[in-house]
Amino acid sequence: MFAHLNHSRLLRYAGLFTWAVIGMPLLLLSLLPAEQGGGAIASADIGWQAWAAYAAFGLCYGWLTRALGSRRVGAFDYLLLLVLTASAVAISYYSASGLGSILLMVAACVLPWLLPLPLGVAWLVLSEFLVVPVYVRWLDMSWVEALMQSLLYAGFSGFVFVTSLVARQQAQAREDQRRLNAELRATRALLAESARINERTRISRELHDLLGHHLTALSLNLEVAGHLVQGKAQEHVNQAHTLARLLLSDVREAVSRLREDDAAIDMAATLRPLADNVAGLQIAMEMPQPFLLDDPERAHVLLRCTQEIITNAVRHAQAGELRLHYRYDGRLVRLQARDNGRGAEAPVAGNGLRGMRERLAAYGGRVDIDTRPGRGFAVDLRLPLEEGPVVTAPVQMGPAEAAVVLK
Repeated sequence: MFAHLNHSRLLRYAGLFTWAVIGMPLLLLSLLPAEQGGGAIASADIGWQAWAAYAAFGLCYGWLTRALGSRRVGAFDYLLLLVLTASAVAISYYSASGLGSILLMVAACVLPWLLPLPLGVAWLVLSEFLVVPVYVRWLDMSWVEALMQSLLYAGFSGFVFVTSLVARQQAQAREDQRRLNAELRATRALLAESARINERTRISRELHDLLGHHLTALSLNLEVAGHLVQGKAQEHVNQAHTLARLLLSDVREAVSRLREDDAAIDMAATLRPLADNVAGLQIAMEMPQPFLLDDPERAHVLLRCTQEIITNAVRHAQAGELRLHYRYDGRLVRLQARDNGRGAEAPVAGNGLRGMRERLAAYGGRVDIDTRPGRGFAVDLRLPLEEGPVVTAPVQMGPAEAAVVLK
């Protein structure tokens, strides 16, 4: 029944169910006379203020838990988290009860997805202690008893917090597994293309070395035989000689087709798996059609660089969109990538960026990065298609090379 629900959705629905259940005792408190349900607060006061806080909590929780873990967290989410916590505390004050502490347990499941671990723990404990005056003033507890009560709720909230943290880690593990599977599919496609090219090359070499050699020898022997016989036999020898030459010509043509036709790697089929179902990131690939590379090693370099750009956009840039534009530029292939992430003052050269530069430098290529805070990352990658000086003049693409967008 719950097989189609992931951990984040289960947490979302469980929190919404708890929020809905809290509405029933809140309704009961608002209907009871003040001396039975409201203590020092009049029943009219429990009405709209408590219900306003209750509604604000539900709206904030519903918004924060939408696509939990698969979207970019922004400043608006942090503002809603503050409103969420304040609403739960306000419910306790306006209802003179511990209902807000229960809602704080619900809010605890959101903290691991929005805040670092130390800050999330501090937020959880502090929010529970904000309810201590409610226990002292309206529930006739001493300060020690009120602190113990808050610690008890903090323990329950801590359990919810850890459960949500485990769910977040499992969601991240699933995303890492999905990314590795996508990289594996892309690598497998590249290997399949390379194996296909190598097999065609081997077959063409065998045809040339074996059949071509024997047919050439047969043609020479038939030509000699044509000079040694006369009459009807000479006519048949000449026909056989003609057929041998035609067969040798057909073999040479077949060998040429095997070496020339489809002797390049289809990069569209190789790169497309990297963009499939990346959580929280929409990837648009624009490339020439057809997009072919003759060298399997250069194709591998372009594949790994694309993989690193996507990984950086998800992990470090916290981007929601990424555009990858591939094109031929003279005797090189060029990749221009841009995301809408948070950007930075200056790019920090980690292992991924250093590895990308080393791969490109081995073939005379380079990569330039442009970034500003709030403007995302722009990557300009150049990979020469052959050895020697590179001509960077743009090439006009014809109708057969019209760009296609892969989403």
